[in-house]
Amino acid sequence: MKAFVIAEHAEAASALAAGARTLADEVAVAVVGSEQVPANIADAAYHVAVPEGAAADDAAATLEALLDDVQVVIAEPVRHVKSIVGKLAAAKGASVITDCLSIEDGVATSMYFGGVGQIRRKAKSGIAFYTAGAGSFGDAQPSGSNAGAEELSWVAPAAALKLVSSEPIQKSGVDLNKSDVVVAAGRGFSEEADLDLARALCDKIGAGLGCSRPLAEGAGWMPSETYIGVSGLMLSPKVYIAAGISGQMQHMVGANRSGTVFAINKDQNAPIFKQCDYGLVGDLKDVLPKITEAL
Repeated sequence: MKAFVIAEHAEAASALAAGARTLADEVAVAVVGSEQVPANIADAAYHVAVPEGAAADDAAATLEALLDDVQVVIAEPVRHVKSIVGKLAAAKGASVITDCLSIEDGVATSMYFGGVGQIRRKAKSGIAFYTAGAGSFGDAQPSGSNAGAEELSWVAPAAALKLVSSEPIQKSGVDLNKSDVVVAAGRGFSEEADLDLARALCDKIGAGLGCSRPLAEGAGWMPSETYIGVSGLMLSPKVYIAAGISGQMQHMVGANRSGTVFAINKDQNAPIFKQCDYGLVGDLKDVLPKITEAL
């Protein structure tokens, strides 16, 4: 069996190639965009540079010919790659099973209805297409003999997109997928300045700072890549500290694979207290400084 990985980021390519190796004997990887394919993660590697004025979403036309002998495609769940894999699946008469938590024996487990339950699905026939986060395959390690990557010539589709303008988003520099300890801030933080209390705790314990969706996409206090939840990051740190987070399912599906979950909330009836290992009822402005000082 041959698996094909499509990614935008080098680290995701490596993690998904490791997962692909658990499913197939032969693994190929393609990275679309400016980042390069890491060495020794696959049996074959490709790079697709996006020409000026073109859109990364149109890379599907370049990659389609590489899928002729592929049975499984695993894609990084980021916007451009989702668009690419959707076009490839349509060209092959298939569908995409999205946001997979795990893939075993061809059966993919993912969340549905905002995370209220799990669903298991399997491709009927032909190529199976999946999107999966970097943490979906646990501790699997990549292997392969690729020293670099073959540069593919851009193939423009018949109806190509035209890039009118673009504006880079400033990244936080924190990779929460690699953090053993994560502090997550929620709507219990009433002011942006209060996030410094969480940052001080992170500095003390060497944690990464994440957040629930409202702080990233609503208030705009945190970078979008730090949002944890059903349509954001799916993490599995050793320790997860939920500060001011109510514990709605849409958020908790992004953290329910954590080793140990601590919760801090002033509402003793918050749902988070039914999902954590240890809970503390109290005001963040009072509790966080005391915890930080005591550690």
